Amino acid sequence: MNTLPLPDAATLMDVTNVTWPAAATHDCGPFTIRDGQGGGSRVSSAMLNGADAVTPDALNTAEAAMQALGQKRIFQIIPDQSAFDAQLEGAGYRLFDPVTIYAAPIGPLADRDIPRVRAFTIWEPLAIQIDIWAAAGIGADRIAVMKRATCPKTSILGRLNDHPAGTAYVGLHNKIAMIHALEILPHQRKQGMGGFAMAQAARWGRDHGATHIALVVRSENGAANALYTSLGMEPVGRYHYRIHPDD
Repeated sequence: MNTLPLPDAATLMDVTNVTWPAAATHDCGPFTIRDGQGGGSRVSSAMLNGADAVTPDALNTAEAAMQALGQKRIFQIIPDQSAFDAQLEGAGYRLFDPVTIYAAPIGPLADRDIPRVRAFTIWEPLAIQIDIWAAAGIGADRIAVMKRATCPKTSILGRLNDHPAGTAYVGLHNKIAMIHALEILPHQRKQGMGGFAMAQAARWGRDHGATHIALVVRSENGAANALYTSLGMEPVGRYHYRIHPDD
């Protein structure tokens, strides 16, 4: 039995920030403001550097900084920030996108059998991969996030029934291979393609020195959560966002 301990949530949050980076960040009082340039909530939200509630002036300044970037007023809430979470709730901020962080030792997944010509590692992504992501709502701004990451990285192209079937992006930091944007075409689902893509990502990660594989997924995505637990991955943490009621 593999007893390699799993990284904690704080470590995986750092890996997420490196492998799926904002275009820029800057300090704003107790907050870090991320400039996401359209790359999604993860890179466009503000992060409180602490656990306590903040002054109204500090909150107002952070809100103004996000608006100055043309972004919605979104805060990422990590574990141990219950006081700030309650403060935002009291100010009318809506909760959205609860997320679960999964991790596993990379060996068992990398050792899974992958049928011949079922999954490949490619950088840069091919046009067909860009099309698959686009069909799932992952557009040019999110592709730009992948391209600006400076960590070791690759993409996964899956094939099934002699046709493209899915794609994913993988970044490596601190010996952890982090999977992002795993998408399987609707007509190619429920045939094992997600597991093959994950195994290929694990093989790439192991070949580049990774000891663990990890990802984040919306907690409400039942099918994805079932897939990752079936592959031996375990939840190690959670976070969510709060958005201003007028955004």
